[in-house]
Amino acid sequence: MKTLFAASEVVPFYKTGSLGDVAGALPNALNKQGDDVRVVAPFYHDIFPDEYRDQLMDLRWFTVWINHHEEYAGVKTMRLNGVIYYFIDNRSYFSGKKLYDHWNDGERFAFFQLAVIEMMQEIDFIPDVLHVNDWHTSMIPALFKTRYNWQQPLANIKTLLTIHNMQFQGAYAADTLQTFFDLDWNMYSSGEARFGDGSNWLKTGMVFADRINTVSPTYAEEIKTAEFGERLDPILRLYEDKLSGIVNGVDTDRYNPETDPDVPVKFSRDDLSGKAADKQALREEFSLPDAAGPLMVMVSRLTPQKGVHLLAEALPYFMATHDAQIIILGTGIPELEGQLPHLAAQYPNQLRVIIDFDVHLAQRLYAGADMFLMPSAFEPCGISQMMAQLYGTLPLVHQVGGLCDTVEPYNEVTGEGNGFGFKQFDAGTLGWMMDYAQQTFLHKPAVWRQLQEQAMGVDVSWTRSAEAYHALYEQL
Repeated sequence: MKTLFAASEVVPFYKTGSLGDVAGALPNALNKQGDDVRVVAPFYHDIFPDEYRDQLMDLRWFTVWINHHEEYAGVKTMRLNGVIYYFIDNRSYFSGKKLYDHWNDGERFAFFQLAVIEMMQEIDFIPDVLHVNDWHTSMIPALFKTRYNWQQPLANIKTLLTIHNMQFQGAYAADTLQTFFDLDWNMYSSGEARFGDGSNWLKTGMVFADRINTVSPTYAEEIKTAEFGERLDPILRLYEDKLSGIVNGVDTDRYNPETDPDVPVKFSRDDLSGKAADKQALREEFSLPDAAGPLMVMVSRLTPQKGVHLLAEALPYFMATHDAQIIILGTGIPELEGQLPHLAAQYPNQLRVIIDFDVHLAQRLYAGADMFLMPSAFEPCGISQMMAQLYGTLPLVHQVGGLCDTVEPYNEVTGEGNGFGFKQFDAGTLGWMMDYAQQTFLHKPAVWRQLQEQAMGVDVSWTRSAEAYHALYEQL
């Protein structure tokens, strides 16, 4: 099966969130199973890594009509780890030091989508499935079924729209449908692309895509409700027959405590002795005294969506009544970047806050900690909790979205579970669950070891996810 995977970011070239991880890992996993999946993304001139520039080849160039003028579109290509990548080149649209938040983002990604469609014909690669992701590519299904529906090579292509986060929708003025995409005004007046007084590109993709999926089964159910649907829940309920969810995977070769170069003392599911040494190394690195309680960590964007404000509210009482130690690593909004270090100063023997994004330190935290805190307000999928499980670090999560699908809370009766979870989103409930987890750690060491083994035995690989996506492609 031939698939073209269209995304605005892709690892290892550029990433701001989980979309980049998926675009970098899923095509590779599908190709290992025998598919022919290729990736197309913008060529961000000032961000593309120097280490890969020499591998790029200029493949084609053509022009795209947009906003009453023609624009140059070049296609660069390279092969990496068995995956063919195409990059759409236009210096006017894809220069600068950031991927998003440009004044003309709408026109930039409208151009990208039009160029992707033209590229398929120029390079003679007509896929069976075009897999688009988020609002940056969600107008392509609509273009296929309207403006390009008479072009036979494109008419038989099936489309899958994956939603990675409902908050980002591509809401623009109504006239962009004509000025950018040259679409008939009836698409707006009929309501297919209209949202309020403007257009909504994500909604339009939902209407026209052959299938819609998101990054976990629970999130697929949640976004049909007003609480999580970001005002598009009525559309998702209308099209629920073509909506499903598949949990993302983790690169289990890279994130492996037996081989991870960032882990000082390697360990495995069968021999966890090295994990204790890694915990002690963290205490020494951050000048934390020896303590009987667990070492808890958080590696996260410091934002309300990640529940960091909830943790900040729960910490004073918890720190005053427990001997647990907590290390927080991340960057985020100024309010939390200021509040958390202030809290750390009040508890010098228990709390450390590092306002930074350090991937190497993050790996040491995953390896050396006893628990991983993830009290997200909402979480489409999440990857950190699965990475923690691979290192025998039990996640403590708010039971929402993908966290429901990946973390099974400890059951005292059956002994089942691979972490801890709470449902009511408030600081008191979070603090209670942190206390419960600490008591389990202190007084039930055999249970704790069993939970670690169960967590490390969970299949979080991309192989599992790729099998589910291949089955979904086959259904189109």
